[in-house]
Amino acid sequence: MENKSKEKLTIGKLIETVNEEINGILRANLYEIGLNDEELKRLRVRKRELRSALKNCGVGDIYSKEYTKSAIKNILMDKLHISEDDISDIICFNRISKLSVKDKFDIILFQYKKKYKYDGFIKMADEFGLLEPIHTDNGLKYDISKEDIEDIFNSVYIHKTYEEKLDILIQRIYERYRGLGVIDELRDMKIDGISGGVSGRDGDYHSVWAFIRGKTVHLSFLDFESEDELERICMNIYRYNHPGQLSMTRGYIVNEMKDHSRVVVVRPPFAESFAFFVRKFDTIEHKDLRELITDDNNEIVISTLKWIVKGCQVCGITGAQGSGKTTLLMALIAYIPQTYTLRIQELAFELHLREVYTDRNILTFQETDFISGQEGLDLQKKTDGVVNILGEVASAPVASWLVQMAMVASLFTMFTHHAKTTKSLIKYLRNCLLTDGSFRNEKIAEEQVVDVIRFDIHMEKDINGHRYIERISEIVSENGSYKIVDIVTYDNGRYVKKACFSKKVMENMVSRMTKEEGKEFIEEYSL
Repeated sequence: MENKSKEKLTIGKLIETVNEEINGILRANLYEIGLNDEELKRLRVRKRELRSALKNCGVGDIYSKEYTKSAIKNILMDKLHISEDDISDIICFNRISKLSVKDKFDIILFQYKKKYKYDGFIKMADEFGLLEPIHTDNGLKYDISKEDIEDIFNSVYIHKTYEEKLDILIQRIYERYRGLGVIDELRDMKIDGISGGVSGRDGDYHSVWAFIRGKTVHLSFLDFESEDELERICMNIYRYNHPGQLSMTRGYIVNEMKDHSRVVVVRPPFAESFAFFVRKFDTIEHKDLRELITDDNNEIVISTLKWIVKGCQVCGITGAQGSGKTTLLMALIAYIPQTYTLRIQELAFELHLREVYTDRNILTFQETDFISGQEGLDLQKKTDGVVNILGEVASAPVASWLVQMAMVASLFTMFTHHAKTTKSLIKYLRNCLLTDGSFRNEKIAEEQVVDVIRFDIHMEKDINGHRYIERISEIVSENGSYKIVDIVTYDNGRYVKKACFSKKVMENMVSRMTKEEGKEFIEEYSL
């Protein structure tokens, strides 16, 4: 930097300067600068692009993030003439022993991102076994510690050029200026999700957790540094498409980010602290069932699932969060006949099926502050839908509508739910019918559920994050009651066929198939 600015630099001072310069650009009166028409046009476009980038850069819009970072770079180089020594005043590249654990993590993540792009963090985790369980007196846990980062840094650090040092500094400035703080680059990586503000006795800002391959991993080496910084991130991360204001009276917001990640933010007094939860879906890809179901005898499960869908049976995919329900649902849609129109109802857009099945007739609805899930589902009746899919049955009105819709409004329905057992799924739906006022008699309500819901496909994941289908169960109605028959179960790493479909259901399935499919199905399962 120039001599008049030789005072020691800090991130705070650089952020102030960047903010002043950018505000100066945005406030500039173009007609007082004395530009010709072409220069005036370029500057007007630049102002518009910069304003848009600043608005969208912290909500999952990678292009806006990179545009904002390029503006910061121009300021550092053209206005401040920042030197390599200046950079070292902030990040001690010239004295490696003085680097903080955050510095070291930023540097090694920069290296891995440069080589592997957004797979960088996963590549690093795999290379150094960061996702292996740690045995403690209280059982297993997943944690990436300060010592882990120190060891990785010592193993992989490569001397940085001036340009690389500058890029690392720019990211540090950006994440505090307009980005998402210490999680900014991590959020963009191909991981399943990230959250903050969910642990810690002496301050929730010491809390960063990642969700990777079904494992919840504590990033204990990371720290938001202050309650104010955690609050800043929470108040910015949900802003995409103006969902309203998080406030003391509106203590939570569910929204999506520009890249379709789902974001949930909460705050006091509704929650004990500010916290956020980002669930990413760029790791959820449309995959063939053979890629998802890999244990021994997987053909048994794949065949059973295929015929359930081709036979147009109402089925629920149940299991805990992160067990793979959404991924399986996306794969099963491939077996729905192409001629059938699909209508989807979700709390927030997650499946994005039109991006996967681009040539199909699909329309998705989501709840808003002004339109309830019930209203959205009612509207679906008027949109020529043949197959209805519910991203999650999580309320009494939606559960009631599911049962009603499966009776009369659609050819068949698929849905997800968090039930642990088939019996608990039936009880939940029964109780929802009673709560919603659709039925007053418990036995009649249960009979209605049993008459409608035919299969429960239950997902599980083990302590190592391995996902599998624990069982596929048929709900068999009989004389006002029901029984649960496990068609396929998971036993010690392999799938076992336990029973055939009931005769009544098989006949119904054949009636929904093409002649060729029906013949193949009968040969495989024989009535």
